[in-house]
Amino acid sequence: MLQSRSGGARRGTAAAKSAPMSIGAVLNLLRDEFPEVTISKIRFLESEGLVEPQRTPSGYRKFTAADVERLSRVLRLQRDHYLPLRVIKEQLDALDRGEEVALPGPARPSEAIDPFDAPEGDRASAAVPAHHGTDSPAGAESPRAARVGRAELLAAAEAEEEQLAEWESYGLIRPGGDGGYDAEAVAIARIVADLGRHGLEPRHLRVVKASAEREAGLVEQVVAPLRRHRNPQTRAHAEATARELATLAVRLHAALVQSALKARLR
Repeated sequence: MLQSRSGGARRGTAAAKSAPMSIGAVLNLLRDEFPEVTISKIRFLESEGLVEPQRTPSGYRKFTAADVERLSRVLRLQRDHYLPLRVIKEQLDALDRGEEVALPGPARPSEAIDPFDAPEGDRASAAVPAHHGTDSPAGAESPRAARVGRAELLAAAEAEEEQLAEWESYGLIRPGGDGGYDAEAVAIARIVADLGRHGLEPRHLRVVKASAEREAGLVEQVVAPLRRHRNPQTRAHAEATARELATLAVRLHAALVQSALKARLR
């Protein structure tokens, strides 16, 4: 019987055999515990380096019982702890080295680590006030939930009031109900300001905004069945799935733009 690294048997993977399995067989084993998993999801996890199945001479994937266990662990960490794939991979690598890995307690979706984490020192993130040390009161708002005022947003974007008003008129940035701006708004403001310095005005960016909204609509269509699932964990997992799909959409968009530019600038 296949067991988790902690030793506990897991429903959905217990039937895994020692003989190599096709991706379809792996999917059937996983779906008992993870009904939302798909072949595309397994392939995506492989592309991210989280599992490395063997390949036949003709190129078909062959998964071992250890691969199935590894996939199960990845899916549980996403579902139960809302960890981004980068952190999950670091944990798996540590386990492969024989190190002990302590898991956080189950997280709420709002406490999930965002896979769009900005690099350390990113100016947009730095513009959002954060709580540090042990002096923060219990239940204090986390850095990711912090909001900034209009003046702080303008300072972060190095922009003028007239510019922000124009961005808002085109729907590129919207304040929250309290009049504040979240980290995403700060990031958008900085990017729009930088594009403006290259001569791209808000009216030019309407097509970009429309494309983003269409992509968001596609993601919403995919996760809608998860949100309607009777299993509360599956419903909660919809947010992590949406973020993962958004990451893929951003990567695809960037690749398509690069490809189009390469063709045009020849």
